[in-house]
Amino acid sequence: MHTINDKKILLLRPSDILCSPDRPRKIFDEYELHTLASSILSIGVVEPLCVRRTGKEKYTLISGERRLKAAKIAGIRRVPCVVHNVDEKSAAVYSLVSNINRENLNFFEQAEAINRLIGVYNIEKSDFSNQLGMAVSTLQHKLELLKIPKDCRERIIYAGLTESHAAAIAGTPKSDMPLILDAVISEQLSVKQTKELISSANKPLPEEPKPAPVIRKSAIGDIKFFSNSLAKLLITMQNSGIRTSLVHKEENDYIEYKIRIENRAKKQMSFFVI
Repeated sequence: MHTINDKKILLLRPSDILCSPDRPRKIFDEYELHTLASSILSIGVVEPLCVRRTGKEKYTLISGERRLKAAKIAGIRRVPCVVHNVDEKSAAVYSLVSNINRENLNFFEQAEAINRLIGVYNIEKSDFSNQLGMAVSTLQHKLELLKIPKDCRERIIYAGLTESHAAAIAGTPKSDMPLILDAVISEQLSVKQTKELISSANKPLPEEPKPAPVIRKSAIGDIKFFSNSLAKLLITMQNSGIRTSLVHKEENDYIEYKIRIENRAKKQMSFFVI
C-alpha cells in the first residue's frame, strides 16, 4: 500500500465510487451522517478517501465510506480521493485495519469482518494477525465472539457491555446465554462478577440435594444476592435439561421476576411471578 505522499489526489464524482462488498462496516448512524454532511458543506472533505481503480472512470472505495455517504447527502459534486494500485484482497485488509484503528467498528463487527476475509481469501490466521497488528491469540478470541447468537449480540451492544463481557458469555452454552445476559444487564455486573456467575452456574448438582433452608427476611434483604441466586438456579435447571426463562421488571415500588418453567408432565410451560 503506497502512502498518500506517493500519490496524487484526484477529485472524483461520488457516483463514480462504488462500495466494496468486503467493507467491514455495514451500519451507520443517520444523525452522525447528517452532522458530518453539514460540516462538509461548511469546510469540505478534509481527509481524502482511499480508492482503487476498477474500470474506466470507475473506482471502488477502500476506506472513507462515512465521508462518501455524508458527501452524497451534502450534494458535493466532487470529493478528494487518493488512488491506490492494489488488488481486491489487499484493499479489503487495508479497509479493515483502517476501521479498527479509527475505532469505527464494534467488537462483533470486527469479528465478522475478520471471519469473512479469512473465508473469502483463505488467509492464514498467523499472516492475518500480523497485517492487523494483533497477536494470533487475540484474533482467535475475537472469532470466538461469533458463537454468540445475533439477538444476544444486539443486546450486548445496546447495553454497553465490553468485549470482555462478551468473551465470558461466548464460553457458555447458547441455551444459557439469554439468562446470563438477563442477570448481567439487570444487575449491571462487572466482568469479574459475570465470570463468577458463570463459574458458579457451571458447578455440578450434588448427588443428594439437601433440604432447602428456611428463608428469612434478612436472607433476601440484599436484592442483588437474591437476583444472582435466582439466575444461577435457573441456569442450573437448564443444564439439567429443564426449559426455563426469566423476565425482570423493575418499578418504583417493587421488582417483579416472572419465571417460566417447563411442566414435563403436561409438556407445557408454567408461570410463576415473584
